[in-house]
Amino acid sequence: MKPVAMVTGATSGIGLETTRILISRNWRVIATGRREEKLDELCQNFGPDLLPLCFDVRNRQDVQKHISSLPTDWQNIALLINNAGNAHGMDLFQDGNWDDWEAMMDINVKGLLAVTESVLPLMRKAGNGHIINVGSIAGEQAYPKGSVYCASKSAVKMISDCLRIDLNTEGIKVSEIRPGMVETDFSLIRFKGDRERAAQVYKGLKPLSGKDVAEAIVWMAEAPAHINLSEVVIMPLAQASARDFHRSA
Repeated sequence: MKPVAMVTGATSGIGLETTRILISRNWRVIATGRREEKLDELCQNFGPDLLPLCFDVRNRQDVQKHISSLPTDWQNIALLINNAGNAHGMDLFQDGNWDDWEAMMDINVKGLLAVTESVLPLMRKAGNGHIINVGSIAGEQAYPKGSVYCASKSAVKMISDCLRIDLNTEGIKVSEIRPGMVETDFSLIRFKGDRERAAQVYKGLKPLSGKDVAEAIVWMAEAPAHINLSEVVIMPLAQASARDFHRSA
C-alpha cells in the first residue's frame, strides 16, 4: 500500500506543491487546511490518494478530534510536514500589533505543537516516521521589524532540535527546512492584502517558488532510511542572509 503523508497548510503555496509532488511519487496525502472549498478542489484534482481534513491548527481540540478519527487505512502516517504558518505585519516592535503577534505565535508555534502531539502516537506505535517542520531563515537570523515572526520561527528550530533528541531511540526522524525568500501568498498576507507592497518584496530578484521548496522537502523525505537530513537551508541565489539581497537596478 502507498505510504501516507500529512501536510498542513496544503491548500496553497509550499503545502500545495508538496502535496502535488508527493502524490505524483506514489504517496497518499492527508491534506489539512482551513478553507473547505480549497480542500474540495484538491479532492477533485487528486482523487482517492488525497484525504481532506478541514481544521485550524490553532484549535487543539479540533486537531485532536480529526486526527483521532482518521480511517484505519490512513492512520499509519509515515511523514508529517508541518507547513502551516504565517506572518502578520512588519513593524518596529514598539509599533507592533498584539493581534498580529498572537496570530503568529498561535499558528507557527502552538499549531505545530498541536498537530505533532496528535500524530506522534501513531508514529510511535508504528516504530517509525518522519517529521519535517517548515521553519525559516528568520528563525536563526534577525532582521528589522521581524521580532515576533523571527521568534516564532526560532521556536520551530528549537522544537525540531529537541524533538530529534527526544525521539532518537524510537526510529523517528525529525528535520527542519529553513527557506529564505519564497514567492507565495506570504507577503500578501503579511501586508494584509496590499498587493503593491507585497510585490516590492520580490522586486529586482528571482525568489524561490513554492515548488522549489516542495522539491527539497520531498528530497528530504525520500532519503535512505539511515539518513536524516536534519537541517536544510534553501535560499535564492540573490539572497545571502535574512537581510542581504542583490537586486537588479
